[in-house]
Amino acid sequence: MHQYQTETVQKAFIVGIVLNSIFVITEFIAGIWSGSMGLLSDAGHNLGDVFSLILAMIAFRLAKVQATKKYTYGLRKSTILVSLVNAIILLITVGIIIAESIDKLRNPQPVQGMVIMIVAGIGVLINAVTAWLFMKDKEHDLNIKGAFLHLAADALVSVGVVISGIVILYTDFYWIDSVIGLIIACIIVYSTWNLLRSSLRLTLDGVPENIDYDAITKIIIETPYVKGVHHLHIWALSTTVNALTVHVKISDLGEMENIKQQLKERLHKAGIDHVTIEFEDDHCQCSETQFLSPVQS
Repeated sequence: MHQYQTETVQKAFIVGIVLNSIFVITEFIAGIWSGSMGLLSDAGHNLGDVFSLILAMIAFRLAKVQATKKYTYGLRKSTILVSLVNAIILLITVGIIIAESIDKLRNPQPVQGMVIMIVAGIGVLINAVTAWLFMKDKEHDLNIKGAFLHLAADALVSVGVVISGIVILYTDFYWIDSVIGLIIACIIVYSTWNLLRSSLRLTLDGVPENIDYDAITKIIIETPYVKGVHHLHIWALSTTVNALTVHVKISDLGEMENIKQQLKERLHKAGIDHVTIEFEDDHCQCSETQFLSPVQS
């Protein structure tokens, strides 16, 4: 990510944290005053987003920490751990929202529709603006994408709360407030599930979703002088940097440097930034059989 993009993202985090923190306080006070479960549940969700933005900003900065003798890859892995923690926080929030909404559904209480409409309307504006700040860079980093998706979902959720306020204002159907709370919970689960799955996969050093293992194998095999590939391992160093180690059999050891340069260029285009290659003579039998990979040739 270029310096300009980095500074832009950092500013987006700060603006997002400040705006959402102010709104959470406003929404919580309005929810207590009006007795709206929809506002309170949305405030809880937005509070989770504030924590998520703070953690993501911290991880974003930790990713720039230089490597040391104790942490030879630096602290890039923190970005993956933060994305996992954020997903877990959101799922815990879902559980609280569901419990509170069911309780309110069983014992509906009068709420003020006009207050709900006004506060939720402000939420639509704040979440939409904050999501827009992350839109440009959302495909470059899992944490940024997570922030964008959650804020965009929040904007839609706030639209739903506005609708419930209108319904309550004109019909006095107070139960609709709890139903909106449950719908909010479903939206959070839907928007969080992919983040949780991707974060867990990267935490376990799985192959990143944007990398095709078979396509990477094909790239290596089709390189001139390459006769075989094994011990191919692909994992993420962070939410933006992928790594690869592989044993490659070649027919001419004299072409080793040329082959290495070609492989690194081709793999970089395929999304692999950190490449470690061990070359073997075509007739050599690798003895490292304890670390087998899906590719053995």
